Amino acid sequence: MPAAAVLLALASSAAWGIADFSGGLVSRRLPAVSVSVVSQAAGFVLLLLIFAGRGQGLDTGSFGIGVVAGIGGGLGLATFYRALALGTMSIVSPLVACGAVVPFTISIATGERPAAIAAAGAVVALAGAVLASVEERRAVASGRSRAVALAALAALALGLFVYFLGLGSREGDALSTLVGARVGSLACLVCLGALLREPLKVPRPSVPVVAAIGLCDVSANALFALASGRGLLSLVSVLGSLYPIVTVLLAYTFLHERVTRVQLAGIAIALAGVVAVSAG
Repeated sequence: MPAAAVLLALASSAAWGIADFSGGLVSRRLPAVSVSVVSQAAGFVLLLLIFAGRGQGLDTGSFGIGVVAGIGGGLGLATFYRALALGTMSIVSPLVACGAVVPFTISIATGERPAAIAAAGAVVALAGAVLASVEERRAVASGRSRAVALAALAALALGLFVYFLGLGSREGDALSTLVGARVGSLACLVCLGALLREPLKVPRPSVPVVAAIGLCDVSANALFALASGRGLLSLVSVLGSLYPIVTVLLAYTFLHERVTRVQLAGIAIALAGVVAVSAG
């Protein structure tokens, strides 16, 4: 796969990892839906400014695909943050990391045929990301069942988000796809907030931090959109979904959480998979 696609996909993974780590921490003291809405709104403002400055019209086809992606992204983001807020990272992260199976499978089923070594590398990288997310800590039984359900839903929704974001960016205009995705995610989150009767705002002192999370998230989306136009979506989606590794490393660095041997092995395996994908 082209080096540019690999680097852009890995950069998107790093940015998503930073956003998810920060969003997970903030969601432990603020409602997850509120954090999601405010962060997504901040990213939407940035996209609108860029779109206005570009001076080109909206690609309606790409916009529509982006809206579909955004609905999955909004639902996935809210459920992911809520699952993280339960404090069951050892359960949540490995399950959400499996979300990359969704775009990988759809891409293969719709005709993509990556080289054998690249396809094997993608599977290895995904397995490494799952292992890197595994912790030894056990969750309480009540939180565990709820976390599993939320994490499974988040994995499916985020997997669909990644696929349609990449599809719209590759087949049409990347910026129109990103704008559509933000419209879809905000609409989904506002409806979810109304259904759950949660406030759609955060305390004023927390606004800058939550807005920064949204800017980091939209940057990750943009990097992934660019990567999708330069490589096979089946492979790019896996490389872009290695963000749990970044989350683990950030937790180790800033929260002083212990990294187990299994996690270290997972990181090494994922890196080996990345090398194989790059070679393919």
